[in-house]
Amino acid sequence: MNWIVGLHGVLARHGSAVLQPIDVVGSSTYETAMTRDNEPSLIRLARENGASDQVEKLDLGARVRELRRARSWTLEQAANQAGLARSTLSKIENDQMSPTFELMRKLADGLGIDMPQLFTPAKTVRVNGRRDVTRMGEGTPHVTPTYEHELLNAELSKKAMLPYRAVIRARSFDDFDGWIRHEGEEFLYVLTGKIQLFTEFYEPVDMARGDSAYYDASMGHNVVSTSSEDALVLWVTSLA
Repeated sequence: MNWIVGLHGVLARHGSAVLQPIDVVGSSTYETAMTRDNEPSLIRLARENGASDQVEKLDLGARVRELRRARSWTLEQAANQAGLARSTLSKIENDQMSPTFELMRKLADGLGIDMPQLFTPAKTVRVNGRRDVTRMGEGTPHVTPTYEHELLNAELSKKAMLPYRAVIRARSFDDFDGWIRHEGEEFLYVLTGKIQLFTEFYEPVDMARGDSAYYDASMGHNVVSTSSEDALVLWVTSLA
């Protein structure tokens, strides 16, 4: 029988998950081998709404011109620094010639950089000015038998992080059908109550209000409430 994990919730049937019996914190359960196709659904959807991974094509001539202008050098000054003829540097900047390894070495030395920096496009700094405010209780609900999530700032797409509050309904590791795991990293902060954080490669840790944890989310992890009232936590999951 095959299953798939929902975001910090229970397992649901899915044809591509692989289940392997293991012993966890003294009880027999199942470990789900997660892939990009069957990671927690909300995290997967958030990633799909993000920016696509594209490799920027390098224009060597434009890169050399950018580096020269960043130093406020004229063609003549840059050519002198690199020990090149002015006409040679001009042809390189205008993509009228393909520089040899020796020419590139001279360029790098003249610009005072390592050669790999010639082939590293400068990052474009863009101030998007995006902002989204979520008022108390106005988040998007997502309820599972173990956690009661409230997704925050859901109006913004292409986010690098997924923030959400969660009421921890689970009271025992046995309330889960195995480990929860997905790509990325995760920050956990206890807002109210007390919890116990289970992680695959560490002993369980008790946490109270004001405590926080940061961990690799591909490592199995589950959280249960240990206080009389269900604990409330803040989670921030990376989507990059």
